[in-house]
Amino acid sequence: MTALLKVHGLRKAFGGVQAVDGVSFELAAGELLAMIGPNGAGKSTCFNMINGQLAPDAGSVALAGREIAGRRPREIWRLGVGRTFQVAATYASMTVVENVQMALLSYHGQLLRLWPRAASLHRAEALELLAAVGLRERADEPCSTLAYGDIKTVELAIALANRPALLLMDEPTAGMAPQERNALMRLTRELVKQRGIGVLFTEHSMDVVFAHADRVMVLARGVLIAQGEPDAIRDDAAVREVYLGSGRLVKAARRADGDAHGRSGAGLGSDAGSGVGSDVAAPASGTRSAP
Repeated sequence: MTALLKVHGLRKAFGGVQAVDGVSFELAAGELLAMIGPNGAGKSTCFNMINGQLAPDAGSVALAGREIAGRRPREIWRLGVGRTFQVAATYASMTVVENVQMALLSYHGQLLRLWPRAASLHRAEALELLAAVGLRERADEPCSTLAYGDIKTVELAIALANRPALLLMDEPTAGMAPQERNALMRLTRELVKQRGIGVLFTEHSMDVVFAHADRVMVLARGVLIAQGEPDAIRDDAAVREVYLGSGRLVKAARRADGDAHGRSGAGLGSDAGSGVGSDVAAPASGTRSAP
């Protein structure tokens, strides 16, 4: 498939710590690519260089053939890169639809203008986005009344308001129950396939990664050590080395296989299906690179 995003030779150091060291990969439109690795592997640093929060020391980031490395975050956002964050943030005092309308006002360059009837602007478009994520019936409820899983879904609608070509999702299912995690990722997959959006996401829950990613890339101490389809990553010796000690990678992969075939995760260990055991452990040395 034609690459939507091409990252080549990306590097970033903080003092004497090489946080990202020569990372290269590609992402196609309509594809979900998971970026995994222990704490301190360089995942957040990669994300922050792609969306402009950090300037790389070296390397290239091309979106649809256009170089975006070193540009400011808002400029990159304007070029079609959306992002969701580990901790969802909405305006609690506003209604669900008003939160999406705010994103649309920003997209249309109207956020800083004085509008006497701003509540009516782009409401129909906002309702369409909420219908797409399954929250149309809750449009006029304050965000403060929503469960956390629904807040994360509103955040997805807000991200789609920018009509992104590329969506960066930083631990999209953090803090969610297992059933909510899988529901959100199934919805994400459906929407990105329909709209031809490329998705790069980080995730600590390996059951989510192996159940929903088209491909997986693995970072360790700033280096890309493996990338490929989920089955290949699960069986990769270097990846097993990174996660050695807990067996969580293997357990989560088996659990994802069970979910895909309608089987129960029981019998795979006491943490199966709980979400607790699927979180990635830090390397045994405890060494952490810069965020």
